[in-house]
Amino acid sequence: MVPRTLAASKPMPSEPTYDKVPAHIVRPPYAKSGSPPSWETQIPIVSKQEIEQMREASAIARDALQLGGSMVRPGITTAAIDAEIHRFIVKQNAYPSCLNYMGFPKSVCTSINNIIAHGIPDNRELMDGDMINIDVTVYKNGFHGDTSATFRAGTVDAAGEKLIQATTESLELAMQICGPGVPFSRIGESISSFAEPRGYSISTDLTGHGIGRNFHQNPLIYHHFNEEPGEMAEGMVFTIEPILCQGVAAGIQWPDGWTISTEDGGRSAQFEHTVVITSDGAEILTK
Repeated sequence: MVPRTLAASKPMPSEPTYDKVPAHIVRPPYAKSGSPPSWETQIPIVSKQEIEQMREASAIARDALQLGGSMVRPGITTAAIDAEIHRFIVKQNAYPSCLNYMGFPKSVCTSINNIIAHGIPDNRELMDGDMINIDVTVYKNGFHGDTSATFRAGTVDAAGEKLIQATTESLELAMQICGPGVPFSRIGESISSFAEPRGYSISTDLTGHGIGRNFHQNPLIYHHFNEEPGEMAEGMVFTIEPILCQGVAAGIQWPDGWTISTEDGGRSAQFEHTVVITSDGAEILTK
């Protein structure tokens, strides 16, 4: 989740109370102030030992996402999903990375139908046919792990099913091309070459990102055709998280400072994994 703007309307940062996140749980540096550290110019290289530490955070994020997905059905609220995922993460002695990140008030993002990203969980009940993306990031052992998926509430129509399937396939294709020496721009090329001939637009406002000790860091990962410089190298860790839209991918940010919806009301879908570059390819840490 990469904020599109630091809008003044964002919620004021509020440090989680100890009844919400027990005192023994190690918190990321921004948990109290809401202000994340500035990005390093260089792309961090993660050691093999650090990758092992990232595996646990990534595995907890994966399991939390699966838990949230299992709850999706008509009639349930996104607040209930958020609360259950929060309880699960805390039970693993981990911290839900989204909580108080730049003032974000909940532990996960829940984005429904035409919401591209950063939806704030609330008391709206899901309806039959809704599509909901749940975005989970976990902080454990000093590292973050980030993943998301789009789930179906009840029966989704044929067009929605095709959108979900196309987004899943675009992520898989992008991950398959990753490895040492591969230009970052190949990710956007592989996704665009697959999605655009099928009639889908790709969000250019939101990107994948490096991840590790910081929730967000270099490199930025663009999911559309681009000419950004840089190549992958062993030990780099980043997310790939394409957002495909049925109509126009341009987004409108809501007054809450977080929620981004499509301009034309068309639906979107997103899937995401955290990937580490290895000596001979790439490994998906959140799979």
